Amino acid sequence: MSVVHETRIGPLHLEASEHGLTLLGFSPGDGDVARGEAAEEILDLARREIDAYLDGTLREFTVPVDLSAHPAWDRRVLEQLRSVRYGDTVSYGELAAATGLAAGEARRVGGAMARNPVAIVVPCHRVVGADGSLTGYAGGLERKRALLDLESRDQVLF
Repeated sequence: MSVVHETRIGPLHLEASEHGLTLLGFSPGDGDVARGEAAEEILDLARREIDAYLDGTLREFTVPVDLSAHPAWDRRVLEQLRSVRYGDTVSYGELAAATGLAAGEARRVGGAMARNPVAIVVPCHRVVGADGSLTGYAGGLERKRALLDLESRDQVLF
């Protein structure tokens, strides 16, 4: 099942299988999606959680994610990425190390981030350059900055 969800950061394209969200993107997917009651329920939950997240009232998504159509390597990186908490960031090198790669293999992590089908829920916006700089994001750097600002607005800085 596929829908376009209008949000404060622009339209988001959502697709779901009977097992979980398969796309949360800034452009349409390839349309190969399941139809059925479970997929509809997943999309409804995803829309509610996205709205709550963008309103600043949700910090952790519970909508199930279905990454089964993606290579095992990408799934491994994306699952590790899900452990980066709201308001935190991690560099590509740090994520590579947490995934079991040498920090020098950060480009492999960058490739997995570029193929992340469920942006925001699997928070690739929380991955930054080694110097803290904003680097590539499918939704554009302006959206990445907006998401990071949303998450940092209630953080206490010392």
